[in-house]
Amino acid sequence: MSDSTIGLLHPGEMGAAVGQCLAGAGHRVLWVPEGRGAATSARAAAAGLTGVGGGLAELVRRAEVIVSVCPPHAALDVARRVAGAGFEGVYVDANAISPATAREVAGIVEGGGASYVDGGIIGTPPVAPGFIRLYLSGPRAGEVCDLFDGSLVDARVVDHDTGSGGAGAIGAGAIGAGVIGAGAIGAGAIGAGAIGAGAIGAASAVKMAYASWTKGTAALLLAARALARAEGVEETLLAEWGISQPGLEARSAGAAESAAAKGWRWIAEMEEIAATMAAAGLPGGFHQAAAEIYRRFAPADSAGLEAGLDALVRNSPDRSD
Repeated sequence: MSDSTIGLLHPGEMGAAVGQCLAGAGHRVLWVPEGRGAATSARAAAAGLTGVGGGLAELVRRAEVIVSVCPPHAALDVARRVAGAGFEGVYVDANAISPATAREVAGIVEGGGASYVDGGIIGTPPVAPGFIRLYLSGPRAGEVCDLFDGSLVDARVVDHDTGSGGAGAIGAGAIGAGVIGAGAIGAGAIGAGAIGAGAIGAASAVKMAYASWTKGTAALLLAARALARAEGVEETLLAEWGISQPGLEARSAGAAESAAAKGWRWIAEMEEIAATMAAAGLPGGFHQAAAEIYRRFAPADSAGLEAGLDALVRNSPDRSD
């Protein structure tokens, strides 16, 4: 398990952190510099990743496992490109997508001859012990879980009980008896640890449920403050928060900072959550509205809470008449 070759698409902030942990666990982690900027190259170098010439085709040729960590709106396109390049190893989609989208990605990569493992990441860099949980599901989830043995990623296989509707997480390595490498991939080998691993979509469901609260409530907090600003009562609201909800003003500032930096990629994530809710017979409107909040929010180069709230108010309908 210490000599697997893993392709990473792509080394953004989270992807580079995951790649760093895999490299630290003894794996060779490849990425494609072609078409990427200087900041991405710097992250990849700092994470100990190996750039490959020849583009995606060369990465596909050399990798036994490919891990996709990209903005959710790009998940399907990345899968199509990998499948189109002829990848027949294990494809791990660790993106913030709905269970339905996860199954669509699975159909794409399996149609090209690869195996599919569903993944959902909870947590944020910087790299530190247990800084993220990587939830995994699908027949070969245990094998992928084993890749992270000895790393700072807390990888867990979701044990999805379709009888009771419940899903539990089995800790890192508890399921993996399967071995990636040494010819296991390509021969279609499924280790004994694959038995009992949750269905494809289970890991994504964990991610969707979790982010529905964390990022959904952040959007609601921003909307509440923008409403008070639009109505001219923001200072009164902040004073009331100080009395009855201490810390909420600071949380709203933190939500604004995060939205400015990453809100552009949370738009599609909120839409994926809305679709997940609707598929479960729950209202999807909460998170469609959250997507709109992040769509309107000022980007990072506009900086900060004030610019973000002003953008929300400025993009609200004119009620002057």
